[in-house]
Amino acid sequence: MLNWIDKLNVKALLVVAVLIALLPFQPEPHLFEKIRMLYNGDLVRPIDIFDLLLHSLPLVLLAIRLIRIKLYE
Repeated sequence: MLNWIDKLNVKALLVVAVLIALLPFQPEPHLFEKIRMLYNGDLVRPIDIFDLLLHSLPLVLLAIRLIRIKLYE
């Protein structure tokens, strides 16, 4: 089921994950803003929830990929 994740290039995924997590660079990265909103209980609008998912998805994929590499060494 997760065979497609095993085909992802780790270096490329790392670059994409870091860039998407940190964009936009000014005034504050969206991911940090959305996590702060989630912590404060202000994350209620659907667009903000979507934005959190969009900016965190590459990081989640990277984590899954690295876990699968470690498990199948």
